[in-house]
Amino acid sequence: MAAVPPARIGSPYSLYSQSGDVMKPKRTILCVDDNEQSLSIRKVMLETRGYRVICCGTAEEAFELFKLGGIDLVLSDFVLPGRDGQKLIEDVKNISPQTPAILFSGKVKFYDRECRADLFLPKGAYAPIELLERIRMLLVRKRGPKRAILPAALIVRDERIAAS
Repeated sequence: MAAVPPARIGSPYSLYSQSGDVMKPKRTILCVDDNEQSLSIRKVMLETRGYRVICCGTAEEAFELFKLGGIDLVLSDFVLPGRDGQKLIEDVKNISPQTPAILFSGKVKFYDRECRADLFLPKGAYAPIELLERIRMLLVRKRGPKRAILPAALIVRDERIAAS
């Protein structure tokens, strides 16, 4: 195995594991809900499935974080203080139309207005496993077909070429 630059091993943004093997990068989900208990439950559920989760209580805060980049999927409550979840998703889709977005609500059970969310789910009308599967499918659709993972030796060699 080729030498892996020490600065890359174990870093949260590294493609290398502690042993130096190439790892699959985690997908980042921006989770937005003003109910802290629901937000905490959702965060734990997603993190235990291997996702990186960023939590926000308002649409304004979520949109500012989204603009920084690195978000793979937005999961938002419909009813939020200030700007609602539908407006947040509309703003997200204006910047990044390919970013999947899921809108959910405990107050609205059926939503038929024009909405740019990829999916609308009424709270309590789905099992957690169904939400996880839908997230997985939306992320697969965004990513496209599986690509081959380059061996670490090729990545390190390409970085050396780029640095010279």
